[in-house]
Amino acid sequence: MSDVVEPALHGVAALNPSAQPISLPWIEKLIGFDTTSRESNLGLIETVRDHLKQAGIDAVLTHDSAGRKANLFATVPASNGETDGGIALSGHTDVVPVNGQKWDTDPFKTVIKDGKLYGRGACDMKGFIGVALTLLPEMQQAQLKQPLHFALSYDEEVGCVGAPYMIADLKRRGIRLDGCIVGEPTTMRPIIAHKGINAYKCCVRGLAAHSSLTPQGVNAIEYAARLICHIRDLADQMLADGPFDEAFDVPFSTASTGLISGGIALNTVPALCEFTFEYRNLPGIDPTGIFAKVEHYAREKLEPAMRRVYADAGIEFSRIAAAPSFDASEQDAITQLVRALTADQDRRKVAYGTEAGLFQAAGVPSVVCGPGDIAQAHKPNEFVTLDQLSACESFTRKLIHSLSLA
Repeated sequence: MSDVVEPALHGVAALNPSAQPISLPWIEKLIGFDTTSRESNLGLIETVRDHLKQAGIDAVLTHDSAGRKANLFATVPASNGETDGGIALSGHTDVVPVNGQKWDTDPFKTVIKDGKLYGRGACDMKGFIGVALTLLPEMQQAQLKQPLHFALSYDEEVGCVGAPYMIADLKRRGIRLDGCIVGEPTTMRPIIAHKGINAYKCCVRGLAAHSSLTPQGVNAIEYAARLICHIRDLADQMLADGPFDEAFDVPFSTASTGLISGGIALNTVPALCEFTFEYRNLPGIDPTGIFAKVEHYAREKLEPAMRRVYADAGIEFSRIAAAPSFDASEQDAITQLVRALTADQDRRKVAYGTEAGLFQAAGVPSVVCGPGDIAQAHKPNEFVTLDQLSACESFTRKLIHSLSLA
């Protein structure tokens, strides 16, 4: 963005202390960790764990199989020592890559200018995590009648990979939650539903041949192209015929192909083509039904033609990400609480996915509400406004007060 080519202010110390949200030091610290999904998040997680330990709170980490990443779950108990029930503040610690993006500043160093805080993850979603950690002393000082929990995950950006392990661990340990607030950027307005996300890799295996002898080969790219067109036809059908939910920003299920690779030379019939595709289903739409249509076309229409030429030709699918849809009940206590705290009664549903669907599937009523605008997420010069951070601080203080005995 043009207004940060020569930033006038760097870091939280450059701000007038009387004007800044108090969460800026924590947010600056969190952004300083490069937690791109391909990297480890342990530096951030262990820093948070150690901070909580100093405050007298033990955090439980659940690691991935390689031990390079971890979720964190920690509880601020109620005044009577109760740790069961209560509300979780949920946020993912990973961020999307900056490769190929034109940033005007170092994406992993906080820059503040014109009322905006710039940095990778500022909006999505280290701002929310920073606010929650900043207000830990206020949580501990309050006479809480219900506990508050921190639930920090890894690898949300690559298909909500980490959170299921944390949720499974909570179940094993018999920890029950009354509700969950997922702090994805919503401009501090409650989101009550989002679509499910399903991503697949497709590998089409044909038979190589010289391009002058095309009938003797099985062109993997061409068969992949037919399948991709079928996926587009399904997307067009959902656009035309629905079902529809007009409360969503995109009111129907969608499907698209995002990546493709194949072939080795112009004069060689390609033996291999791989592509990835996704579909996003409305709540209430069975995602397996959409995939079944894709797979049926591959098995019944394409593979028989391929195998008439080469018996070992075929099409393979592997699921690379899946996150369930989310649809909150207006009768849930957490929905009513967040609506009361934000004074917002509008019914908003979005096409992007979050971990709220995972918590809901585990029996935890959830709402999505956090600082920043999703339109800024994943972009170069990602930012969150200071006003949004202040609003999140105010919201969290109201939440603490609503759960306190005083």
